[in-house]
Amino acid sequence: MRIISLLPAATEIVCALGLEDSLVGRSHECDYPESIKHLPVCSEANFPDNLSSNEIDIKVKEILADALSVYTVKREVIKQLSPDVVITQAQCEVCAVSLKEVEEALDNYLDKQSRIVSLQPNKLDDIFTDIATVAAALNAEAAGNELIENLQERVDIIRHKLKYVETRPTVACIEWLEPLMVSGNWIPELVGIAGGNSLLAEAGKHSPFVKWEDIQQSNPEIIVVMPCGFSIERTIREIDLLLNLPGFADMQAVKNNRVYIADGNQYFNRPGPRIVDSIEIMAEIIHPKLFTFGYEGSGWIKFSF
Repeated sequence: MRIISLLPAATEIVCALGLEDSLVGRSHECDYPESIKHLPVCSEANFPDNLSSNEIDIKVKEILADALSVYTVKREVIKQLSPDVVITQAQCEVCAVSLKEVEEALDNYLDKQSRIVSLQPNKLDDIFTDIATVAAALNAEAAGNELIENLQERVDIIRHKLKYVETRPTVACIEWLEPLMVSGNWIPELVGIAGGNSLLAEAGKHSPFVKWEDIQQSNPEIIVVMPCGFSIERTIREIDLLLNLPGFADMQAVKNNRVYIADGNQYFNRPGPRIVDSIEIMAEIIHPKLFTFGYEGSGWIKFSF
């Protein structure tokens, strides 16, 4: 079977199912595991990669306002790769190549009938369902069931350890710095499983834009900065956008030295098997005396003022 994945999370799912050797193409954003980086790239972004948060937001809004696509599907590359299955998503037209884009690009174009598998996760259970969906499409149901069982066992370990812990600090997860957004979709659930109370966003709903005054008023005990698609290093380059906001130094999270930067690109914004790594990261951040999984320094850092 010849598989093209146009979604980083799907690439990770395929590899976790033991089918990495069947991957013949990837998106420009697929970068894990390292061993897939040699694969032909089948998509590209329609804006430069050196823009600031605000410039990215403006550019994306301009593209969408003109009814254009944020990404381009490389039809010729895909045709040459002759896939049996193409995996994409319908969750967010800003985050990755969408189902509509793939359908339009490949309609009556390939020399053979290829199956398009589209994922649409909004909550944690949807991510597990997507793993099962990919496994079924690739005739790997047994491997899919085993993977899901292992992931859910890791989640259950955290739930069990927190069963009698009454202290649940309030947590604001920042998904974008300019304009400000807080993390929705599955992130509030991750915070809850890890022993915190997520603020300003609703599980299963898209991440909302917020005013700084809203975050100030909620005055979270913990702030986790995890911009979508950003590494820790990339976030640090723009962290002053947050630090320079009026009254930031007066927030209780700041006064108590509980401001953190997490790798949103590799973990929290990627709805694949490493979403459970993200829960473990959040548990380390929220309850450091109870959990040490070893992600500090790579998956997250405490920001020093």
